[in-house]
Amino acid sequence: MMTTADFPAWASSFSSHLKRLRPAGDSALHQFEALFGLWIPHHLLAQRDEKAHSRSRCWNLRLVFWSFLWQVAQAGASCREAIRQAQSLCHNWGQRPPPDQTSPYCQARAHLPLEALDDVHDSLVREAEKASAARDLWCGHRVCVVDGTTVTLPDTPENQEAWPQQSVQKPGCGFPIVRLVAFFNLATGLLTQWVTGHWRQHELVLLQGLWENLRAGEVLLGDRGFSGWAVLAQCVRRGAHGVFRLHGARKVNFRQGVRLGRDDRQVTWLKPAACPAYLTPEQWAQLPAQLSVRLIRSRLSLRGFRTREVILVTTLLDPKKYSSHAVGQLYRQRWEMELTLRNLKTTLQMEHLSCKNPNNVERELRLHFLVHNLVRRLMLEAARQRRVPLRQISFAGALAAARRYAEALLQSRTKRQRRLLFIELLRVLAADQLPKRPGRREPRAVKRRPKPYPLLNRHRRVFREIPHQSRYRAPNNCATKA
Repeated sequence: MMTTADFPAWASSFSSHLKRLRPAGDSALHQFEALFGLWIPHHLLAQRDEKAHSRSRCWNLRLVFWSFLWQVAQAGASCREAIRQAQSLCHNWGQRPPPDQTSPYCQARAHLPLEALDDVHDSLVREAEKASAARDLWCGHRVCVVDGTTVTLPDTPENQEAWPQQSVQKPGCGFPIVRLVAFFNLATGLLTQWVTGHWRQHELVLLQGLWENLRAGEVLLGDRGFSGWAVLAQCVRRGAHGVFRLHGARKVNFRQGVRLGRDDRQVTWLKPAACPAYLTPEQWAQLPAQLSVRLIRSRLSLRGFRTREVILVTTLLDPKKYSSHAVGQLYRQRWEMELTLRNLKTTLQMEHLSCKNPNNVERELRLHFLVHNLVRRLMLEAARQRRVPLRQISFAGALAAARRYAEALLQSRTKRQRRLLFIELLRVLAADQLPKRPGRREPRAVKRRPKPYPLLNRHRRVFREIPHQSRYRAPNNCATKA
């Protein structure tokens, strides 16, 4: 279990952070800026010199950014609600409120520069890494977790062209699907890098766009889908390390190789004859002819459950520095990043995005990642100052507390009030810990039955339905193929 580092002089650092909480009446217009503004440099949201957001308007870059961020954090809030929120704040501080119509806000949101959002994201990730301590590292290494997922989009021609739906579905019945592969920092929980593609692209194909972000000496942790020979060889070539669960298709004999300990073997894997489809012949030629890897049989024993075994493959060959028990415990921590994806897709409702064109989809994805990372950064601050394990702090609880305390921070008139509120927020987050539930099972099943509506087997504009005795059935003319 990760524990917070011991900082004897944390008070001076904490006070410097609190000093960056700007006076609410002077510069902080939005409540999320009053809370999260200390981790986002002010110049990144300054007025542009040219092109979009270069003129002084009601929906300037700063206001539209924080309004969009607030809208995403509300998990399903409409554009109208975001506008009303911004109007109330402008009225409260004596500034000109934005117009009532949603069109100006949507247009300003559509002109948010992607490079500015990327700069904000990169700045936040770098600041969180600097705030992490040496104890947060695993055996002196930064651990980067790779995982993939999919999200769906509104069924529009623009989205279908960029991210087509599954080929087995008829037009008008499916949704565009975005496949996402991301890197997570295991110590901080922040999503550091990502790459997107359509659903036909395998996660290994998308992983090739993330190798430049893996630095020498880091450990790449992933599930069995990333445990191929080529991925391990690419880790070694870049001076990094890999820890994966062995793919079920590869047969293992623990009587072969060099014995390093009980259920611990060092073996040599020869280079396959065929180049995988996700690598070019030039990239394949640069990989070594053979690879020395370590196979570890890790056992997970929980009281009342059958002992579960997993076989891990890693390029960490030193059994003294990296014991088999430590490697097994590291792989079990990968589940925390699975929960991170659940926080993104379920708590923040990123599983079904709402933007109707590819450019705005990219902005909506970035804002979801920013909301998640900002909340995680707040949790990290609470874990450090209150000396509690980061993994025990509830993400949903931290998000709910951030919404309420941000409003109080904006309404505070003095620095002392803001300082006390921020300290109280950290206390609340540290006290709202997740219960320890060893061996808890959470099957992916739903209890509530769906309504007995007919299936939409053609475009909505031509589909017709008729009620019959409190049930719905498709008429005969809709049962035939279009």
